[in-house]
Amino acid sequence: MSDDASVTDEPDTGALDDLLDDIFRGQERVTQADIYRRAVAAELPADLLARIDALPEGEYAVDEASDLLGGNLA
Repeated sequence: MSDDASVTDEPDTGALDDLLDDIFRGQERVTQADIYRRAVAAELPADLLARIDALPEGEYAVDEASDLLGGNLA
């Protein structure tokens, strides 16, 4: 039972990881605005959109974006 609680307490990063993997395919750096636009188009949950919107403007490498947004990509 405690295993289930820890799983539900952790944010679901699968959608975020999939989005970042798709966005950064063939790209070294991507702007915050591009990440946000793609996240809206992918209909990511509001909590993830809020995290992306809170990123400072600028360009990010995949590992930077993933670290800042709580994803699992390296």
